[in-house]
Amino acid sequence: MLIVYAIVVLGVLGLIFGMILDFASKKFAVEVDEREAEILTVLPGANCGGCGYPGCGGLAAAIAKGDAPVNGCPVGGEAVAEKVADIMGVTAGSGEKMVAHVRCKGTCEATKNKYEYSGLQDCRAAASLIGGPKGCSYGCLGLGTCVQVCAFDAIHVVDGVAVVDEEKCVNCGKCIDICPKGLIEHKPVSKEVTVECMSNEFGKAVKDNCSVGCIGCGICFKVCPFDAIIFENKLARIDYDKCKQCNKCADKCPTKVIKPKERKKPAVKAAVATAPEAKAEAKSE
Repeated sequence: MLIVYAIVVLGVLGLIFGMILDFASKKFAVEVDEREAEILTVLPGANCGGCGYPGCGGLAAAIAKGDAPVNGCPVGGEAVAEKVADIMGVTAGSGEKMVAHVRCKGTCEATKNKYEYSGLQDCRAAASLIGGPKGCSYGCLGLGTCVQVCAFDAIHVVDGVAVVDEEKCVNCGKCIDICPKGLIEHKPVSKEVTVECMSNEFGKAVKDNCSVGCIGCGICFKVCPFDAIIFENKLARIDYDKCKQCNKCADKCPTKVIKPKERKKPAVKAAVATAPEAKAEAKSE
């Protein structure tokens, strides 16, 4: 009989607790915006954090609440933005693609080393040893920590310097966050003219360690007709909102640290033979 009583008591308690849980679930239920689930289905699912939210779920919730723009996903781009906009019943709008850019061109040939580094192949570890092995304490260490965190194969170390593949880059920001030198920045993809240096040293100190560093001469500032060159801590920086990509600063830069915009050469038309020449060629044949 004791076993029967125990079973009955447990059954009654289970029923009571079930009723309490059912009441609590209805009383404290949180309404979920159906649009949030729909938005989550169209997001790419990369969970890279480039949008500034904790994964795609966080971004979907923020968009549904109106706290984030419909084009907030850097991975999905315009295609995903349009789908999200349709769900939200708004216009996606157009914004220029932003990409990561490494502000250093100090290759193995252009820079000097203070010592030979043979430790852990990680930029953060190398930077902890008096700034790293490179003579320029501001330069790219080239050990590829940024490469390791990029989920899109958009950055590689070439001749000792990290280089971004702008076609693959989704501007997730992981390389920017992990670089111990703070060398990587955001820039509009259409802006090709860039200052590829972050050194705050004086001219001689720069030249002693790197042949392609910014020496702070100010020539670029003087020749820019659009007031797009800014000097901060002896270093030139470009205001991308003002820059018209005229290449004047790049052409005059004595160390060629400013990358110019590539100009397409006009196609050379084949010369058309004159009538007498054409007749002569016909006779010779």
